Amino acid sequence: MAKRRRKPKATVEAPEALVEGKYPIDTGIAELIEDDYTPGGWVLEINGMESSHIVLGKPRELDFEYMRWLAAVIEPFVDAHCDPAKLRITHLGGGACSMARYLADIYPQSRNTVVELDGKLAEYVREWFELPKAPLVKIRVGEARQVTEGFTPQSRDIIIRDVFSGYITPEPLTTLEFTQLGARSLAPGGLYIINCGDDRNLNGARAEAAAIARVFEHTCIVADPAMLKGRRRGNVIIAGSNSPLPVEGELVTAAISKRLLGGGVPAQYKDDAWVRDFARSAQPRRDGAPNLDTVQLDRELRG
Repeated sequence: MAKRRRKPKATVEAPEALVEGKYPIDTGIAELIEDDYTPGGWVLEINGMESSHIVLGKPRELDFEYMRWLAAVIEPFVDAHCDPAKLRITHLGGGACSMARYLADIYPQSRNTVVELDGKLAEYVREWFELPKAPLVKIRVGEARQVTEGFTPQSRDIIIRDVFSGYITPEPLTTLEFTQLGARSLAPGGLYIINCGDDRNLNGARAEAAAIARVFEHTCIVADPAMLKGRRRGNVIIAGSNSPLPVEGELVTAAISKRLLGGGVPAQYKDDAWVRDFARSAQPRRDGAPNLDTVQLDRELRG
């Protein structure tokens, strides 16, 4: 995504703490950039890579396409399977907490826990942006794999994995064992959904789809057609649940397809049969030196 440099015609007054510039954080440098195309918009870069975008006063404005794709799957799932008044959502990967901010506004009685590796970044984000206070949005500082290993079984309804180091997700968060950890942490029938960044060969997306298809009964993928045809690198949203995904119904599929086609980068929804065929030639990644009993996790997940 290109940096935005032209000043907008209209301006939105920002908090005093919100000043363009580079800020040292625990894992390197965060840069705060005013969005020159969107009044009130700000871009957060981490070590030279665009990480997040928010619009002050408008938590439902999601600038990044893949976040809109996440929302297009999550919202009908909540409608079909969850109680919005008791919704427990865990966000693995923080940045500016754009998705947590969005879902907290959509579901004002939800509880959003954001797991962020960088403690100093978490402090800045609380200072800079309009985040609802805990428990509506709570930031927990820690490494995502380690934190997930400590989750109480069946303690959350939705897990969103959106963790990146540069262009890729750290491998310990992409394995079969990690997917099993996520499944064990979910309430029965909860939703596990990830943002997979991949190259044109789609090897990473296939491996992650294979892991999710092995662990969950129902799966889906959302991505733009060029990405799925291997024409460029980009984002693939992969979801799994042991509850039927609401997008499997014909009428809901049509509504979601219309929503996905409405963005700047039109996307396609692919159902469980497509995902399993897509992953057929791949094997899930495995922990190199697993410190968890995979067999025991399988038994727990199968009841």
